[in-house]
Amino acid sequence: MFSLLMSLFEQIFFVSFIKTPAFKQPLSKEEEELYLERYFNGDKEARDKLIEHNLRLVAHIAKKYENEKDMTEDLISIGTIGLIKGIDSYQKGKSTKLGTYVAKCIENEILMHLRSNKKRNLDVSLNEVLGEDKDGSEMTLLDIVPAPQVDMIDSIQTNDQIQKLEKYLNILTCREKEIIIKRYGLYNQKELTQKEIAKTLNISRSYVSRIEKRALIKLLKQYLKEE
Repeated sequence: MFSLLMSLFEQIFFVSFIKTPAFKQPLSKEEEELYLERYFNGDKEARDKLIEHNLRLVAHIAKKYENEKDMTEDLISIGTIGLIKGIDSYQKGKSTKLGTYVAKCIENEILMHLRSNKKRNLDVSLNEVLGEDKDGSEMTLLDIVPAPQVDMIDSIQTNDQIQKLEKYLNILTCREKEIIIKRYGLYNQKELTQKEIAKTLNISRSYVSRIEKRALIKLLKQYLKEE
């Protein structure tokens, strides 16, 4: 499904984004006002600067909520989503300072994540490892549980979004493209597990996994380059 594919893009992007050697220093009041003015005029580079120079704030807030199950790095990635939402929704002429506004957005995102995790504590994770297949690869519930049926409205929305994704699929090899289409049920095809794809293509499941990861990285790089 397209939304699942895009969520993988975000996960890879955020992990690479927060693993930089050090967070950049906060902007001075004058610098922040300058970048905000450029951002309000449609400058994407200014938006990126505002995000980069506020990552230290994300780390500070994430540290307050660190626990055994939610490590700081994981919470920083969640908080970064809140930061980006905050930057994107901040409006010109707002009486609240940018730092105060995005801090609230960061904290809200982390709290939503923590509340969601509490609700799932008694649920069985689809990523829980059940054992190994004959190729020695880890096997999870996600590999053997069929995808739920998608209703008509979701299907229409997904097909509309896939049209935007087509230009990126063309950078893949034929084999990579075939596996991504089958894996995520693109073009109204049935969503298949890695094991099912391996059987269809007469290759090992671990090989399918390697091709899928390689293809996702290619798509991610192209997506970030053009978007």
